[in-house]
Amino acid sequence: MKRRVVITGMGVVAPNGHGLAAFEKALREGISGIRHIPELEALNFGCQVGGIPQDFEVVRKSYFDHEKLQSLNDNIGYASVASVDAWKDAGFAVPEPEDDHVDWETGVIAGSGIGGMDTISRTVVPMVNAGNVRRMGSRIVEQVMNSGTSARIAGLLALGNKVTSNSSACSTGNEALIEAMGRIRNGLATRMLAGGSEGASPYIWSGFDAMRVICRKFNDRPEQASRPMSASASGFVPGAGGAMFMLEELESALARGVRIYAEILGGTVNCGGHRMGGSITAPNPEGVKRCVQGAVADAGIDPRQIDAINGHLTATYADPVEVKNWSAALGRSPEAFPYINSTKSMIGHCLGAAGAIECVAVVLQLCKGFIHPSLNCEDLHPEIVPFAKSIPQTVLAHPDLKIIAKAGFGFGDVNSCLIFRKWES
Repeated sequence: MKRRVVITGMGVVAPNGHGLAAFEKALREGISGIRHIPELEALNFGCQVGGIPQDFEVVRKSYFDHEKLQSLNDNIGYASVASVDAWKDAGFAVPEPEDDHVDWETGVIAGSGIGGMDTISRTVVPMVNAGNVRRMGSRIVEQVMNSGTSARIAGLLALGNKVTSNSSACSTGNEALIEAMGRIRNGLATRMLAGGSEGASPYIWSGFDAMRVICRKFNDRPEQASRPMSASASGFVPGAGGAMFMLEELESALARGVRIYAEILGGTVNCGGHRMGGSITAPNPEGVKRCVQGAVADAGIDPRQIDAINGHLTATYADPVEVKNWSAALGRSPEAFPYINSTKSMIGHCLGAAGAIECVAVVLQLCKGFIHPSLNCEDLHPEIVPFAKSIPQTVLAHPDLKIIAKAGFGFGDVNSCLIFRKWES
């Protein structure tokens, strides 16, 4: 019998709020974290807006001493702050560096889509090209290697179970949770920290700007730029940040007597194989439907039990296709469709951090009994109009909210879906 997996801690560093209280307030009030980015304008980007956590330099200095800060670029920093917050939120104390105790029952899966590009572009390439390799110092490798994020978190918290960093484009954060859930289910770990992060850098965002898939029509109105499900959507808004979860085997959580936020009932990842309309940039609709149906089956629920969906919904041409795929996968017509919203309307698309940050939004909505609004979709896309009654544009109180589905569909035709249930003892 597979073990049940619950959430006992969360940490979030989002463009519209650091910490659970600030993030929940932003979700309820529809506060956007998207702003004009002067650097993007100076570099002649088409898109000159983005979602970046505010005042993070001050935040990280309040968490780590000077020595640790030398190893923390933004990507690793966002994940490290979120991990410490999730760790403490789950009832643990951060160990002292001289304490030799290792927690062999807890591991970490902390992913990113692109990772340490800011360090590579701003430090490695210029110094190598200038012949200054010897002056780079000894902290470069840990900031640019893909596993640097999970390695740093393991060192901060003395974690001795599986420690790894995954990367699966926009599905990264969801995939980390699904992989961590599986490890606990199979009795290989008691607890796992899991989530994703992504740094803020024009060198990360430049390729998307060149592809013309990010928004360039609202540079003078940043808060209106991210428009999932809207007829006037003109591409996604790039974002950054991080979020981490403490996943824990149910019996351990009950024995510790800690607060339980929610239960992860199931999840699935798959790929559409770049067929049937799928490509490196577009999902195969059949793959999407199979992923959603696989998650529902893994959760052991009836599709009609799903009260709400937190979609991938990026403000691109794919939004109406996604809504139709949800409808087909769940066998629920517009008349019987669950509520659906897009956290990206407030924070933009945080790439490898997107799934994790949006999963925090899911769990907060379950715990607190509300559905946050989707901003900037007053002019729904014509193909989405039949689903209009399921799309809240102001916060909706929903104390009976029980089950939310969360999906991510990433570059590479990779898909992920999770099913969360409110915890009721």
